[in-house]
Amino acid sequence: MSRLLLSVFAIGFFASSITYAFPLPKPGVSRTTLPTTFTTDHDFEGIVALSNCSGSLIRFENAKDTDHALILTNGHCLESGFPDPGQIVFGQQSDRSFRLYDATNNTVGTLNASEVVYSTMTKTDMTIYKVQETYADIKSNFNVNAFTLSSQHPNVGDQIEVVSGYWDRGYDCSIEAFVTQLKEDQWTSEDSIRYSRPGCEVVGGTSGSPVIRAGTRTVIGVNNTGNEDGEKCTMNNPCEVDKSGNITFQKGYSYGQETYWIYSCLNQYNEIDLSVKGCMLPH
Repeated sequence: MSRLLLSVFAIGFFASSITYAFPLPKPGVSRTTLPTTFTTDHDFEGIVALSNCSGSLIRFENAKDTDHALILTNGHCLESGFPDPGQIVFGQQSDRSFRLYDATNNTVGTLNASEVVYSTMTKTDMTIYKVQETYADIKSNFNVNAFTLSSQHPNVGDQIEVVSGYWDRGYDCSIEAFVTQLKEDQWTSEDSIRYSRPGCEVVGGTSGSPVIRAGTRTVIGVNNTGNEDGEKCTMNNPCEVDKSGNITFQKGYSYGQETYWIYSCLNQYNEIDLSVKGCMLPH
């Protein structure tokens, strides 16, 4: 549920932010050796780049322009390191920064985190940051709108885009299946999204990229891992476990995690509150 997509070497303005984490991009990985399916032909408005990962500027369906904006990425992209199985990070101070893109893939500014609202690698693989700027600030200063996070479970066959701020590129494919459990090393995700092939052969650095319903500005998940070497349930090689406990694995299969669960944990102030009755996020 995580590791294939972490990157150690930063590019451009990331050069001073080296993160020692695994997996690393394969030796020789560069813009000229990326998959041919990984293209710049995407709308980048609201895409962000972290020092070692990708992410997106998101808002809840009933968010106000005066709300402080949110950034979605992976749990394994958390600056303090991978959360342990069962560990929840909630309301932790953060000073992380994010490079913000406009629709034409130009960098228009930097957003600054104030808080890790929620982070885990249990059941899912997500981190949500709150930034100092409001949605209105971002629109006024950068003319960039946030993606809307969907409150609905996606469907098999949905056409999707996975757009990476780290690499300034994206993929097109569809949802091939939902996986009951996805196991990778000591971490387990539930109801994971498996991508169709060819199309979304994700690489290191695409961790945290939004899974976007094609042709919309709606985020339905967050990209996080893939089976790199054809191994079974090891780091960088997730395996699938069905309802009967049968395990399968396939080199080249890539995955994302659903995000609609967040809505089950929103309180009357539109904030993530793990005490809300029926909250589906681990807590």
